[in-house]
Amino acid sequence: MGKSLSRLNLAVATVFAASLGWLAVAGLSNGTLGGLLTLHRTGPGEIPLAPRANPAVPAVASEMPPLRIQSERPIIPVAGISPDQLFDTFSQARAEGTRSHDAIDIPAPLGTPVLAAVPGTIEKLFISRDGGNTLYLRSRDRLTIYYYAHLDSYAAGLAAGQQVQSGAVIGTVGFSGNANPAAPHLHFAIWQTTAEAGWYGSHRAINPYPLLHGR
Repeated sequence: MGKSLSRLNLAVATVFAASLGWLAVAGLSNGTLGGLLTLHRTGPGEIPLAPRANPAVPAVASEMPPLRIQSERPIIPVAGISPDQLFDTFSQARAEGTRSHDAIDIPAPLGTPVLAAVPGTIEKLFISRDGGNTLYLRSRDRLTIYYYAHLDSYAAGLAAGQQVQSGAVIGTVGFSGNANPAAPHLHFAIWQTTAEAGWYGSHRAINPYPLLHGR
């Protein structure tokens, strides 16, 4: 009887371990576990050192206009990446489950060119604790901000206030901030805002994945 119970316990343990293994493989393939386990060294917050408020969260929801379809459809902001290489990590948990990612991570080799997703204005170049080298690109109608984080470098001569065209090289993929050096990637977010709001003002996060994957 004792030997039978031991064999049964061993079988249950083996099945459980195998299940965990398949879950890990599935997570890495769709970005669910990959984003949490490999892309960041610590809690993957993208909050600048100043201001302290999370810029992805509207200060007053009533100030935001109704959600609208992008007037200029963005291109994939990393050179050489095709739509089928993207993963939807927008709703993943961050900061120990206290908030959602509100962005997607696009893995690519270190130094891969990062592109302007739309024509617009470089609103801000900012170095933050978690996001590292970050960039804020504002659409021509001023109603959308495209946020780039973990850049290795900015394009030579790039400065706030500069006008760029869609597809222009604005930086390179890296692992600055809290990103994992073994997994360079671009953290890419899209925020709906108001024409009057600053680069850190009232924003509403929009999932980039459907916009980029549909191209």
